[in-house]
Amino acid sequence: MARKSKPDTGGAHTDFSGEMSYGDYLHLDRLLDAQHPKSPQHNEMLFIIQHQTTELWLKLVIHELKAAIRQIERDELAPAFKMLARVSRIMAQLIQAWDVLSTLTPSEYMDFRAALGHSSGFQSHQFRAVEFLLGNKRRELLAPFRHRRAIHAELEALLKAPSIYDRSIGLLARRGLAIDDAALSRDWRERYCANASVEAAWMAVYRDTERYWDLYELGEELVDLEDFFRQWRFRHVTTVERIIGGKKGTGGTAGVSYLRGLLEIRLFPELWDLRTAL
Repeated sequence: MARKSKPDTGGAHTDFSGEMSYGDYLHLDRLLDAQHPKSPQHNEMLFIIQHQTTELWLKLVIHELKAAIRQIERDELAPAFKMLARVSRIMAQLIQAWDVLSTLTPSEYMDFRAALGHSSGFQSHQFRAVEFLLGNKRRELLAPFRHRRAIHAELEALLKAPSIYDRSIGLLARRGLAIDDAALSRDWRERYCANASVEAAWMAVYRDTERYWDLYELGEELVDLEDFFRQWRFRHVTTVERIIGGKKGTGGTAGVSYLRGLLEIRLFPELWDLRTAL
């Protein structure tokens, strides 16, 4: 009688009756049970997964940015460079993700748009956290989170704390570059405005890269990050316009015109201005 052969698993461990499996480690039961369309329309699943995966990436962006800020505070720039480079690569992933959502046509979106109510990406507390960490601060943006005390408190703390650019300017000063007090002890709750002393300091760095190589690399990592962030915003605008045209957003904003206005915001202005003067 022929002996029954065992399935070839390539040596992989297959008995997880008392051990942690891949699905256990990633909590896939919970993760894959988090998609609950509000309509019977086929295309709503795409919309949900697009935004949920974005939120997962934003969670990692926040994790990396907070760690990078701590490293800059300690003048330990090498690990910060790795973290900032990772954030830029995450932003590249988010930019590419718009290609998937852009397969949603206007008529397909309108089939389920009403089911969204007033929910909108404008209410993403993680995106607000990223903006605050990068320095794009506006106190009124806390308003949508008043009903979530823990989230509101976390965002308020980020609003009051120095951004990654504020910490970078502080580092320039600690390295002996002349920075005005107005740029070092300002109200962190306000959006940063360009300062002539900060531009002069960055100019000194970029004109003597051999002497200030790590500060020069920091400047370029920040420019990379803002470049990717701008590209993400631009793809957001074009995707929204492609799907809803000039309609208002579900959250009540003016939609495309509101998003276009955000393209004019500059996070690290001196690092862009010096390119003209250099």
